[in-house]
Order: sequence, then structure tokens, then C-alpha cells
Amino acid sequence: MKFIDEYRQQDVAKHIAKKIAAAVNPERSYHIMEFCGGHTHAIFRYGVQDLMPANVQYIHGPGCPVCVLPMGRIDMAIQLMKTEDVILCTYADMMRVPASGQESLLKLKAAGGDVRMVYSTQDALNIARNNPQRQVVFFAIGFETTTPPTAVAIKQAQAQNIENFSVFCNHVLTPAAMTGLLESPEVAQGDQVQIDGFLGPSHVSSIIGSKPYEFVPQTYGKPVVIAGFEPLDVMQATLMVINQINQNRAEVENEYSRVVTPEGNRKACALVDEVMTLRDSFEWRGLGFIANSALKIRPEFSQFDAEQRFACLRDSAYVIASDHKACECPSILRGVKKPTDCSLFGKACTPENPMGSCMVSSEGACAAYWSYGRFRDTHSTEVNCA
Repeated sequence: MKFIDEYRQQDVAKHIAKKIAAAVNPERSYHIMEFCGGHTHAIFRYGVQDLMPANVQYIHGPGCPVCVLPMGRIDMAIQLMKTEDVILCTYADMMRVPASGQESLLKLKAAGGDVRMVYSTQDALNIARNNPQRQVVFFAIGFETTTPPTAVAIKQAQAQNIENFSVFCNHVLTPAAMTGLLESPEVAQGDQVQIDGFLGPSHVSSIIGSKPYEFVPQTYGKPVVIAGFEPLDVMQATLMVINQINQNRAEVENEYSRVVTPEGNRKACALVDEVMTLRDSFEWRGLGFIANSALKIRPEFSQFDAEQRFACLRDSAYVIASDHKACECPSILRGVKKPTDCSLFGKACTPENPMGSCMVSSEGACAAYWSYGRFRDTHSTEVNCA
């Protein structure tokens, strides 16, 4: 299959692995953060880490939109369901993310709440069309990749006068998260997390392009290489980062040039800019509040803004909530710890019974560690909620 099999060839992987082994300086270590959860899963699914020299280590970043959404925003959606007669539409992963008091949207649905899993914004719009007597709220999450479809849905609702449709907007921005990460105490002081370079997101970059990452090398002196999701993409991008480090360079390079351009998808970006604008501040799980890191719906489209329509969703109603006291998701998202450092991993916390968001999402680091069977033998299945 074109553009898939070609990027999974074993002989090519071995060739790149030899080039990496020849390129690394045995006197130093290389710490490369794969920002996107899709890269984390590719690394574990195809055993990319096993092909790296011992002094090349991947650090798992916060690039999973389900993982970084703070518990307080899920609590707000649950409160909406408890106080208003609405149909809440959301993506599958969001159904299982733990909220405060061990609640979740899935448990709320089991108790009779009208929570519906959808595959796209168009599904949510169709539900609104088919239920004109009910208010339908789309729980929108995601990085820049999933933001344009939300903007399209709002524009369609306006054009078609679908008055019972609104969006609870939780879209967040990748470059701002990189800033928050690089300025976090663990990274900025370098005493807990060392990051020598980044594998930049692929799908996100197909929308925003490669230019928005230029501040990372310019301000923080860290190379960024945009990488595709296939194993050969990850390996080639890793080699490119290593070469930059060896040459004392810090630039934005684009391994994923078959999809990503410097400018990105201008039409999609223009559409998002028409419908949405920056929030002053937004909380990220593990990173705290980051300025200008999320989007909200512009006043011109306020009739489709659930945060304007329902009082329990307004910013003034937001309450900071803490993860389970033993859950290490916040530290994992900052690269401070690995999933196996969590006392809950593989014990109280599994994909069937997730205690934290990193085990729920199909892009979460904990799910990657568990799904491909690499760490099951070293962790008991005994339930331990301490």
C-alpha cells in the first residue's frame, strides 16, 4: 500500500539504525522528546527504541489532547448533564476519562444520562437536526488537527439555522504547550528533565505548517524535526535531530515533507481564525495554566457557544480538580516520569480500568506501554489503590 508499506521496510530500518549508531557520540547522551502521542505508539508498536543505541532515549511528551485536558473541564461537562436537559456528544476516549469523585461520562451514561459517542462533528450536527426539541452540545477537544472540523460545524449550524446546537470548546494549541513545557521548572532548570531536541507533531503540522515551531530553536536552542507517524519516519527524524545536536545546530527541519509544508493548510487556518480566538489562559493537565494556549468561540458565533448558553460552563464556574493522588499522569506528561514509575500502572490502572487519562487515550503513553505487552510481566495485576 503506497505511503504505508514503504515506511515499514525492515531492511531500510536496519540501514537507518546503522547510520544512527555511527552518528552518535559515545561520550554524550541524546534525550529526544516525541511530542505527539502517535509517535509514542509508533515507537512501542514497532520497537524503534530497541533499534537505538543505549545513549539515545525518547522522552514522552504531552501530545495527547485527551491526556492534557484537565479534570475540571470534564467536571463541567458532567455538571452540565446533571443540571440541564441536553444531549452531550463527544469522542469515544472522552467517555472513559476519570473525573472528580471517580465519575466519568461513561458512568453518567450508564446512570441514564444522554451522552452519545460520535465519530465526527457532522454526527453531532445530525443529532441536533434529528432532535430539534433538545439542546445538543458537542464536547470539542483536540489540537489544531481537529479544530477546523469544529469550525466547519459552527459555520454550518449558523448557515442552516440549527439553533439547538452548541459547542463546548476545549481546543488547545501545540506551540503554546511546547512553551509551557520548556519553561516548566523541571526542564528550565535541567535538574529533572533534559530535552536535547523534539520530534515535532505530524498531523498538527499538516494544518499549521512548520513555521510556528521556529521559536523553539530561536528562543530555547532546541532542534525540532517534524516527523511522520510511520517507524521509518520516526527513525529518520531521530537521525536528523542527532545530526543537528552533533553539529551544534538548532533549526526546524521537516522530515514529513510529503504532507507538511512551511505554511500549512492556509484555508483551514483561516477558517479557524474566523470562528475562534485565543483564550487568555487555559489549564493543561500536568502543565498548569498556560497563557494563549487554547481557543474559544468568537462573539460573532456566541449563539453556538455552550459556555455562553449554559451558566455552568462559563469560566467563572471552573474549579481546579486534582488527579488521583497516586496517579502520575501529570508528571508523565511533562516527561518527568515514565508510566512504569507509577504505582498504579498495571495494577489498579489498566486500559479496562483506567485511573488516569494517560491510560485511557489511544495516544496516551501509559496505554502505549501496556498495549504492546512490553511491561506486563514486570507488574502484578493485583489491585492496589494506595
